[in-house]
Amino acid sequence: MRIKQLGLPAVIVLLLIIFTVTAPHFLSMNNITSIVSGMVIVTIVAMGLTYSLSVDGFDLSVGSTVTLSNTLIISLFVWHQLSLGLSILVTLVCIIGVALLNLLLILYFKVPDLYATLATMFIVEGIALTYSEGGSISVGMSRQDGSATSGQIPADFSALASPLSLIMILLIIGVIAYLLLHRTNPGRIMYMIGSNKQAAKFSGIKVHRHIAVAYIISALLAGISGILLAAQVSSAQINSGAGYLMTAVAAAFIGATASASHKPNVIGTILGALLIAVLENGLVMLSVPYYALNIVKGCVLAIALILNYQQFTKGGRHRV
Repeated sequence: MRIKQLGLPAVIVLLLIIFTVTAPHFLSMNNITSIVSGMVIVTIVAMGLTYSLSVDGFDLSVGSTVTLSNTLIISLFVWHQLSLGLSILVTLVCIIGVALLNLLLILYFKVPDLYATLATMFIVEGIALTYSEGGSISVGMSRQDGSATSGQIPADFSALASPLSLIMILLIIGVIAYLLLHRTNPGRIMYMIGSNKQAAKFSGIKVHRHIAVAYIISALLAGISGILLAAQVSSAQINSGAGYLMTAVAAAFIGATASASHKPNVIGTILGALLIAVLENGLVMLSVPYYALNIVKGCVLAIALILNYQQFTKGGRHRV
């Protein structure tokens, strides 16, 4: 996807210059590594959201899916002493169930995607909270009934949280997501569905199949993000993924605004996530209170939405 006039990269460079001047340690290697590794989870969530947006959908359940994934994999280690590979497999299989619930509501019961995924968001959040017995899960912590736990988090799993590992995972997922959406026939079909679902149906495209693939990818990427979050914090916390939804939405819409066609795209989403990460990090280094950062992210999202929707209004088109 061509990025129109390199506007978004230029804004990122401008922010880098401003924060370098105002915060002397901003461009230190440690801080740059912190920015890049810190944006990995939200970027992966946002790339999954990009797939649902490409078919004119909107997956609001990704934040709750991160929470469920985080809860499941830690519980499989601590409560059930499962191996690393089996724990990851079981977690991702369960996460596919979130996508299937979304698809049941959207494709079978014809509930609009926004409402369907909103319902799923609450359901999945409740499942995670109920499964975790209303509390956090960590090594050595007794369960709510008083029974002791003896499981440990594997060292290989904790190693996934190293900056190098996180950056490599992001690069691999980013390349695969880009190639699938922008360089394959199924990806092009997803964009066709997003542009005009009825026309896609009349041309013989299996619309439901491609919508299903988009939502499954969205859920799986949110599930992977939850696993990486678990590797970072080595515990499962209540609603741990809730904060990723708004940032992921902002990154995806900023990326869509930056593209020539104003369509959701993987490169734009990555750049949008980088913009938000740089902005957050720079403001923190300038001693802006952490509780005010959502104001900034909300304003950035509002600007992206205004630019995106004005473009399609002027062109007489619907959003993708």
